[in-house]
Amino acid sequence: MTPLRKQMLEDLQLKGYSASTQEAYIRGVKRLADYYHKSPELITEEELRQYFLYMKREKRYSRSTATITLCAIKFLFEKTLRKNWAVLDLVRPDKERRLPPVLSQAEVQQVLEAVQVPLYRVCLTTIYSCGLRISEGVGLQIQQIDSRRMFLRIYGKGNKERYVPLAQRTLEMLRSFWKVHRSPRWLFPASEQPFARAGEDRPVALGSIQVAFSRAVECSGITKAASVHTLRHSYATHLLEAGVSLRLIQEILGHYSPATTSIYTHITAGVCAQMVQPLEAMVKNL
Repeated sequence: MTPLRKQMLEDLQLKGYSASTQEAYIRGVKRLADYYHKSPELITEEELRQYFLYMKREKRYSRSTATITLCAIKFLFEKTLRKNWAVLDLVRPDKERRLPPVLSQAEVQQVLEAVQVPLYRVCLTTIYSCGLRISEGVGLQIQQIDSRRMFLRIYGKGNKERYVPLAQRTLEMLRSFWKVHRSPRWLFPASEQPFARAGEDRPVALGSIQVAFSRAVECSGITKAASVHTLRHSYATHLLEAGVSLRLIQEILGHYSPATTSIYTHITAGVCAQMVQPLEAMVKNL
């Protein structure tokens, strides 16, 4: 590991970025280094400007890749290298507002039943039933369960803590699964994976959960572009449809801004149902 990469990783850790974000930022900076075949600290402001133009005009990254790359480069030069170049204020990720895919409750059940490995099925079921991010789900520890108050204590994005309601059925499922492995620390230990090595003391690999979910979606015959994060979107939507307030859902999900949570008002069946009668009245005489 180069000294610059080590310094950037430490800066990201000090800022409280998640492990997955750290990896994504390092990949974003590596694209820049590979393009010029030299260390980013040797790149000039004009070269950086030309790289941004190259990204816009020729490379045409997907929006997510472009956003990660731009944010990673800005972090490196502004925070780690302490260079306040004007070109860094010129670039902004393209704005885009897409509604996330959402599974119905029946579809969630259909997908989860298609997960064959118990470890993966219980982990994914917990992610859905508690509205967790995938990193929050795979890293769950025994000590985070408050069975008396029926809460999970979640250490979320940006080192923010929150409490998430725990259903009795979820608690019973977790207890039954724990009796299988009896890990003193992890709810979902890597030692329970089909390819695990003896004596492993770490949580299940995030990538393994993603692959298991993708295969389950494929086996279920569902054609929606669903990912593990879709379970979190579905959880929020189903709560909103059941009458839970948007403000409470915001707290449970750990969203800083209510604007982030408000997207779910656009994708609930209840919102669409409110339009049926007015819409029928509008078009009945056409």
